[in-house]
Amino acid sequence: MVVDDEALVRSGFKLVLSAADDIEVVATTAGAAAVDTVRRKGPDVVLLDIRMPDVDGLTVLRQLRALPEPPVVAMLTTFDADEYILTALRSGAAGFLLKDTEPDQLAQLVRTLAAGGVVMSPKASRAVWQSHPGAEVVDDEEATRVGRLTEREREVLVLIAQGLSNAEIGTRIHLSAGTVKDHVSAILTKLRVGSRVQAALLAQRAGLLDEGQRRPESGR
Repeated sequence: MVVDDEALVRSGFKLVLSAADDIEVVATTAGAAAVDTVRRKGPDVVLLDIRMPDVDGLTVLRQLRALPEPPVVAMLTTFDADEYILTALRSGAAGFLLKDTEPDQLAQLVRTLAAGGVVMSPKASRAVWQSHPGAEVVDDEEATRVGRLTEREREVLVLIAQGLSNAEIGTRIHLSAGTVKDHVSAILTKLRVGSRVQAALLAQRAGLLDEGQRRPESGR
C-alpha cells in the first residue's frame, strides 16, 4: 500500500510495483485515510510519505504501529537529510527510501521489507548522520552492549544494517536461516533493542558499518 499526498507519486509507485508478478498494490491513499485503509485492506507493507499536508506522517506511523497486527512501514522522503527520519526509525519504521529510487530497485526493496529486512538508502543514511552529528555518539552503556557481541554476531549485525533479510544473511555467510534467526535474537537481547532497525541504528552510531566495509566478505 502506498500513502502519499501527491496523486502522481501514488500512481507512479503503483505502476512500477504492479509490474512485478509477486507484488500486489492493494491500495493507494492520502494520509488522512491511511489507517482506515490499512484496517480494511490489510497490506503486508506500507510505503508512507513522511511529510504530508493533511496529516503528519509520523502520526500515521505511530497509529499503524499501534494496530493489533501492524504492517511493515517504510518512510518515503524527497530529501537526503530529512530531519524526521531518525524519529521515524525510532518510532518503528522499518527503514526509508527516497522517492527518486530507481524503478528497477523499488520492487526488490519492497521484497526486502516483506521478508523482514531493513531498507535504508546508503546515500540518505550518510546524510542523516552528517546532519545529526550528536546522534552519532555512542554512550558508555551502548558501547558496553556492542562489546558483548561475538565476532559472528557483529558480522550479522552489519548485514542487518545493510538491509538483508535472514535468508539473505544466511546465503551471504553460509548459515541456515534458523541459525541466523538465533543470532538476530541474541543480538537484539544483548543490545537491549526491540527491532532490527534500532539495532541497525546502533550499529551505525558504533561505526560497525565502516568496519564491515573495510573487512573482506566472510567465506565461513
